[in-house]
Amino acid sequence: MASSMLTLPVDILSSLPSIEGRSSFVGIRTNTLIERPSTPRFHYRHDQEAIELHTFARELHSKSLSTVGAPEVPAWTMTSQKEWAAIATCCGCLFMSGWNDATTGPLIPTIQARYNIGFIVVSMLFVSNCIGYLSAAVINIILLGGVLQILAYGVLAPAPPFPVVCISYAINGFGISLHNAQANGFVAELPKNTSAKLGLLHAGYGAGAFIAPLVATQFAQIPRWSFHYLTSLGISLVNSLALFYVFRLRQQHEVMGIPGPHADTAGTSRNDENIYKAVFSSREVQLLAVFSWIYVGTEVTVGGWIVTFIIEERGGGASTGYVSSGFFGGLMLGRVALLWINKKIGERRVIYLYSVLAIGLELVIWLVPDIIGNAVAVSFVGMLLGPMIPIVMKVTSGIVPKRVLTGCIGWIASSGQVGSAVFPFLTGALAQKHGVKVLQPVLVGMIGSLIVLWTLVPSGPQRHRD
Repeated sequence: MASSMLTLPVDILSSLPSIEGRSSFVGIRTNTLIERPSTPRFHYRHDQEAIELHTFARELHSKSLSTVGAPEVPAWTMTSQKEWAAIATCCGCLFMSGWNDATTGPLIPTIQARYNIGFIVVSMLFVSNCIGYLSAAVINIILLGGVLQILAYGVLAPAPPFPVVCISYAINGFGISLHNAQANGFVAELPKNTSAKLGLLHAGYGAGAFIAPLVATQFAQIPRWSFHYLTSLGISLVNSLALFYVFRLRQQHEVMGIPGPHADTAGTSRNDENIYKAVFSSREVQLLAVFSWIYVGTEVTVGGWIVTFIIEERGGGASTGYVSSGFFGGLMLGRVALLWINKKIGERRVIYLYSVLAIGLELVIWLVPDIIGNAVAVSFVGMLLGPMIPIVMKVTSGIVPKRVLTGCIGWIASSGQVGSAVFPFLTGALAQKHGVKVLQPVLVGMIGSLIVLWTLVPSGPQRHRD
């Protein structure tokens, strides 16, 4: 019987699975030639094998096309229990940050009396805290932050000379910076319900800022007022132990159980060098940094000077420090209770609503000379300002690449800390010359500028989780 010869390339055959062991393929030759009879024969086994090979080749081809250029998504291996333990520890970091920021306000009158200094000099405490914060902006060790806070509070406890107090505030700011950038970067990278988790994280800040004035006001009324810092030292010690237990000096990707960034590329060093370029060349990041600069400045200015304002302009007594607690309590509540409003209205539009309402309440505080009314209005201002910084962090996580997210958040947070020094200091300088009554018009202008800045921040496309 005559036979026709069909020749197939070797590379095609080599890509197919081995079939030498199959008894039905005894006709295959080692010289890459397949002998096929010219007359059709009906062999079920051979036909079935042909179908199987044809189907396999088609599926292999389709799979190869579908996976070309597709990014590999790392598997998430962190358990829910470990994730919430890490979130709770990060909340502890923000708790200490809020505690630190809210401590100074109720103690300002006592510090002024103890060291016989004016508004400008006492405002150096805000500047010193900021200097330490900025010094730590590029460091990546979260546990070191707790150790530095313990050191700073230990120095502050015996009420040392004022220059030493300023140095201790700088050391403390250094530690707070390490906590803020790393905690925000970690939670922003969690895979589900990021907005709620960021709101919870920053509610931790509000909780610390709410409790600190309650404690500081009590210490401000006794001769050993500086022993308040022993309380701060104890809380910081507990927080540091929790950090060590949960994170154990591991890097963020190790805690999360995902591969490290660029672990399999040869250009790691070059990419790392480009991180700063990516951070500082992003227009969106710079706008968010300026927004954070003014926002945190507004927040700390209210918390730092509202007690002095109520005492001098409204005739408040020794318990006026609780007004600061009301402000930060509202801040904490707003970051959790207003989440549903943020979602319903939209996180971008709701910033405008909160800003306009906050300006209205500041006008009430400015124009209505009533202590109780002012205290209530201050609490609601805190509630309205509360959700803003978690929204900023959420927007940041949506517009910047994953590999530079922590760096961008660190830059935005550091810019906010600059504002926490600049605006309280300028307010103190104006109060030295014109009286603390300048506080409310300054705050109205600052909140108004937030509205203008927010209009400039583009929504932008969602970033790829590269």
